[in-house]
Amino acid sequence: MGIRTRRARAHSKTHFVGFGLAGVLGFIALLCVTLALSLGAVVSSWLEDLPDYTSADAFLVAEPTRVYDADGNEIVAYYLQNRRSVELDEISDYVKQGTVDTEDVRFYSHNGIDAEGIMRAVVVQLTGGSEGGSTITQQLVRNTVLSDEQFENTLRRKVREAYIAIQMEKTYTKDQILNMYLNTIYYGNSAYGIEAASITYFNKHASELTLNEAATLVGIPNSPTYYDPFNNYDACKSRRNVVLQRMLSAGTITQEEYDATSAEEIPLNPGQLTDSESTYPYFTDYVRNLLLQDFSSDTIQAGGLNVYTTLDPEKQQAAEQAAAERIAASGNDELGAALVSIDNSNGYIVAMVGGQNYGTDESAGQSTVNLATNKRQTGSSFKTIVLLAAMQDGMSPTVLINCPSSIQITPTYRPSNIDNHNYGVRTLASATAVSSNTGYVQVAEAIGMDKVASMASTLGIDTEIEPGLSSALGATQISPLEMAEAYSTIASGGVHRNPVAITRIEDRNGNVVYEHEDDPEQVVDEAIVCDAIKVLEGVTQSGGTAANVQSLLTVDQPVAGKTGTSDNYADLWFCGFTPQLTTVVWTGRMHDNQRVYFQGSTGSTYNVPIPIWCAYMNAALDGVAREEFPTADHEATYEPNDSWTFVGTSSSVNQEGWGQTTTTDEGQAEEPDETTGTAEPTTPTTPETPTTPETPSTGGETTGGGSTGGDSGSSGGGETPTTPTTPTTPTTPTTPTG
Repeated sequence: MGIRTRRARAHSKTHFVGFGLAGVLGFIALLCVTLALSLGAVVSSWLEDLPDYTSADAFLVAEPTRVYDADGNEIVAYYLQNRRSVELDEISDYVKQGTVDTEDVRFYSHNGIDAEGIMRAVVVQLTGGSEGGSTITQQLVRNTVLSDEQFENTLRRKVREAYIAIQMEKTYTKDQILNMYLNTIYYGNSAYGIEAASITYFNKHASELTLNEAATLVGIPNSPTYYDPFNNYDACKSRRNVVLQRMLSAGTITQEEYDATSAEEIPLNPGQLTDSESTYPYFTDYVRNLLLQDFSSDTIQAGGLNVYTTLDPEKQQAAEQAAAERIAASGNDELGAALVSIDNSNGYIVAMVGGQNYGTDESAGQSTVNLATNKRQTGSSFKTIVLLAAMQDGMSPTVLINCPSSIQITPTYRPSNIDNHNYGVRTLASATAVSSNTGYVQVAEAIGMDKVASMASTLGIDTEIEPGLSSALGATQISPLEMAEAYSTIASGGVHRNPVAITRIEDRNGNVVYEHEDDPEQVVDEAIVCDAIKVLEGVTQSGGTAANVQSLLTVDQPVAGKTGTSDNYADLWFCGFTPQLTTVVWTGRMHDNQRVYFQGSTGSTYNVPIPIWCAYMNAALDGVAREEFPTADHEATYEPNDSWTFVGTSSSVNQEGWGQTTTTDEGQAEEPDETTGTAEPTTPTTPETPTTPETPSTGGETTGGGSTGGDSGSSGGGETPTTPTTPTTPTTPTTPTG
């Protein structure tokens, strides 16, 4: 073989070797590129559905909703977790420094992930130890925006966590991130955030923590159950000393501080950070139910809302005191009282009493049932709605009605006045003052119960009114809050407003998400309402069923209203108003519908709800300048009185020119008004006191229709009007009148 041939072969071998190495290296490079592209595609897919991490809200978890009264005082907080966020300058420096030294010593130098920390953690784990490599930023991400994935031990979760941590470091300062971390980390015993932990373990604010206390808290999040100082004190103390050692190594504390503090015991002083014990639990339960109509339970418990309400703390205190004192004086452990007071000018609920003993132990007389929103028979307090319906239908309050002791309305329904009093022929206004059942059931029959139900709805009563005539006497169950809304509409001259409990709601950042706007609506002719108010003023004057209001009320204000008593004296009501406030008081047994007893005798509107109403109104309106009820710029127009037909009244009594005087069994003369149309309602004269036993068992008008609202039922009756003697002690009247 020639030299050329040998050289050519040698050259070819050299090229073959060169080509082979280049191919292998090229293949490896191509493989790396392919893997990188594939991994990039995978990582890209992992990052496609990241939760929103651009808002600071994403890093705040379970902030309680706080509720405030009208003066801005916090009255309750609804919370899912025991948490209260604080600013960084409200946290002890020992906590901030100790957290960084223990959890992430290079926190202020890395960009969200710490490569050195990760390598150290790997080495420690390979040598049998245990140490995490996550930064404070990564832990914050894991506990907040990726909380749903925090227990996934996958590469996907770690990549997502690292990516968001890096992005966070571009958006927020280190101090902002540390602040968010300290407000969200779990410290055991239901304490989330450093402020909750400070109070839970040491009963002090986070700004007041000593080195010993701060080091203890810094160590707990590593394992909140194991390092719980209440259950595992020695382990917690050992962990505290680890924190102190790391603070010493970082140069945060001196050797002397370390030696002294590590030798100390942990000064535990348990406290409780909770606002769930409401100042006014019945009202705040009501507010919570309102919020649930627009917000989820999770939002209410964890959304950090600020809810501003209408509750006036001074009026609420007066209402609570008036109800509690009267119930305590009753000598009846089963008796309860509800009160709702509404500002007529805007519909604000300024006071709400839902009971006297909030709780879940019925054997101790406790209940969480809000009596202010609970429905009970209204008795004759519902006659006001019948009155308005009749007057709107054209019936003048001067129309004459025979009010006998009892009356057969249908073959199965025969209502009676209370104690079978025969009130004789009298005007509708006077029948209202004495609360005659037999007169009012004729009025309801004459206009039709459909018009009564329509008026109830117009005035704001959402409860469906049963169609039977007994509903005209209060057989339908309605809540005190609904009755207050209806009576406030009357007090406002026929202007309806929905009752308002919440004026404004803000999110956790102070942005307004709801603000109440006044939306009044004239729903009944003002002239008719003004005439009706005059009729209801007669109820509180001499001869009316609420005449003792005049002796108990000390403020200089006009007053009108209506009493109500259901069958067997189970429900006692007074629905009354002044130009400023409408207040409804209900009293009865909390757990059943049995008869009410007050100081051993049958209770009455005279000695239970009216004294509560007057005591509250005296306090609520103390020093308030006198105002007058609204007036109309026109007169109401009514149908001629003789155009009405009543089932138990002779048509002749309303005929024009009828001049005969009729006398009731109380000796009251009723002189018929011969005019029709726009006649003014008359105020009844004072009847003689009807014969009653020495210890009266009456004092209220009954529904006369049982609880079914149908036409068959008990005899019923109207309240007994008398002229009460002036009680020597205003809060304990001695002559019950109903």
